[in-house]
Amino acid sequence: MSSIPQYKKVHQHLKSGIQSSRFKKGSLLPSENDLSHQFKITRATVRQALEELVKEGFIEKRQGKGSVVVSNRKTLGLLSFKGFSEVLASSTLVPETVNLRKPERMAWEKPFFYELTEKEKRSGCYKIERLRKVDGKPIMLENTYLPSSEGVNIESLKLDNHSLFHLLQQEYHIEVTNMIQDIRAVEATSVIANWLEIQAGSPIIHIYRKYSTSREGYYIYSSLYCNTKDYAIGHAFS
Repeated sequence: MSSIPQYKKVHQHLKSGIQSSRFKKGSLLPSENDLSHQFKITRATVRQALEELVKEGFIEKRQGKGSVVVSNRKTLGLLSFKGFSEVLASSTLVPETVNLRKPERMAWEKPFFYELTEKEKRSGCYKIERLRKVDGKPIMLENTYLPSSEGVNIESLKLDNHSLFHLLQQEYHIEVTNMIQDIRAVEATSVIANWLEIQAGSPIIHIYRKYSTSREGYYIYSSLYCNTKDYAIGHAFS
């Protein structure tokens, strides 16, 4: 039996149709009744799928007309505290992760972008460098830092196209619970531009993150460089 909720299936079907221009901007989506019959689900489930599209900015529900397509933008929900793999797990897009080098134990970079505790400073960290792609296009250069304490051996984890957060939960019972992030616009250096396949000096988004976890005192840090030329970086809050 599929683990994907019924409303998610409808949501994915309609979102794919909008982004591929099968449902063009300004056009009406099929009615709730039609979708209910097509997917053999209740109208309440259909409405749940439509509400997701409203939150994401793809449609507007207009009295007396129905659901109108207002945008076909391609947005990745990467401002949430979920990891890249988890964000795109239910998407019609094809994610790919390229590990640029094996995780290695090292001293924290100085200066570090968030204040570290004395315990963290003493322990050192593991650094993971990955290039994230969507449908073959590089969209994010990601550096992740994890304290090399608490009995966590990152070098033993099989990270290829797997969620780091899922592996931490599965292998060490460490769950990400919260996140703070700082976002700014910067110009791509020649090194970053080479990885993201853009011109040096192009505007990109730089995101610093600090993740809290279920293990007291254990934090995960990330530095993300995002190319937003083809995909907006967004998140719907409710």
